[in-house]
Amino acid sequence: MFTLVSTASVNFSSMICYSILGPFFPTEAEKKGVNQTVIGLIFGCYALCNLLGSLVLGKYIVQIGAKFMLCAGLFLSGGCTVLFGLLDRVPHGVPFILMCFIVRSIDAVGFAAAMTSSFAIIAKAFPNNIATVLGSLEIFTGLGLVLGPPLGGFLYQSFGYEIPFIVLGFVLILMVPLNIYVLPSYDATPSKDSFWRLFTLPKISLLCFLIFSMSSCLGFLDPTMSLFVIEKFHLPTGYVGLVFLGLALSYSLSSPLLGIVSDKMPNTRRWLMVIGGITAALGYCFLGPAPFLHLKSQLWLFVFMLALTGFSIGMTCIPTLPEVVKCAYENGFEDDLSTLGLVSGLYGAVWSFGTFFGPTVGGFLVEKFNFEWAAAAQGGLIFISVLFLGIYYFVEPCFRRPATTSVEENEERAPLLSNHI
Repeated sequence: MFTLVSTASVNFSSMICYSILGPFFPTEAEKKGVNQTVIGLIFGCYALCNLLGSLVLGKYIVQIGAKFMLCAGLFLSGGCTVLFGLLDRVPHGVPFILMCFIVRSIDAVGFAAAMTSSFAIIAKAFPNNIATVLGSLEIFTGLGLVLGPPLGGFLYQSFGYEIPFIVLGFVLILMVPLNIYVLPSYDATPSKDSFWRLFTLPKISLLCFLIFSMSSCLGFLDPTMSLFVIEKFHLPTGYVGLVFLGLALSYSLSSPLLGIVSDKMPNTRRWLMVIGGITAALGYCFLGPAPFLHLKSQLWLFVFMLALTGFSIGMTCIPTLPEVVKCAYENGFEDDLSTLGLVSGLYGAVWSFGTFFGPTVGGFLVEKFNFEWAAAAQGGLIFISVLFLGIYYFVEPCFRRPATTSVEENEERAPLLSNHI
């Protein structure tokens, strides 16, 4: 219970601070003379530093300590969120851009520390119910994503640029003593395995490609969606945050059920990922909608596609972490915190690479073409990753080693004492 409380607070507080930028920062950055491509890079650098931090911290989670890593990450991320709220005092142009990159990069390392240790602790505490617990905790992730944009937009409209970051940054810092008090400590021995050995397993490589494509499509929306909604539907900044609710609510509310299904029926995971990925790809094509569909862009269609995409992303992403853990154990990785640190670090790194790729390339595509074509390109990336994974699952039985059903194995599984004793 303490572990659930701790990790839930990490998910909620981290995501609410991460998501407040979407509704108003692109507009504020444009006032400072920053173009769309650089805005995308500012969002993207967070993910790039998160990637590097996840790999390093995941490798050394045993030496650093999972509990210390989580608390230190929360404190660092909260402090940087407060500092980001003071950047409106920095001069226009290069100084503003440079400070945005520096503060966001340090913030990303803190976020990587908190989330990498959080994933590892979850998998260690609940080894047989990873998807169920992860899905349940996504309620708090979604709640942070849901409250962040409208709360940030409201505070921005009411009090200006600084207050949203200062208030939410201190909320994140206040989570530190809570986690110091409630989170148990976990001890383990360092592993000799490496990220490279884990990543080069064919199934894990394809799962990583799928994780990358899903995080890319989410990251793409951060710097682009608010500007598209304001220009296309003429909504005020305060209402833009409400549009974000379509995706976040559907994702967070569906995740617990999808987690239970994934754990109770492990054989359905492959179908959840493939069907969810195809649905997400179609959702992004209709988000604009794509010009080749010859449909008029309407607000109700945009919100509906966001909701459908949120559900399909949960359908795809929730089963991936237990599938990666299962594949690692099947290929000789030890069942301990060190392996879980590698898995959570790899998961976080791949997710971060996607959230770097999405805003960076997406911002470029929006600037060179438009939002409609850029969203369709994201849908195409998802479809390619799902296609490769589907082909792997189709041909996997042809190369799988026969399952061991010998008398010897049955004897090993039999209880040492018979039931009637």
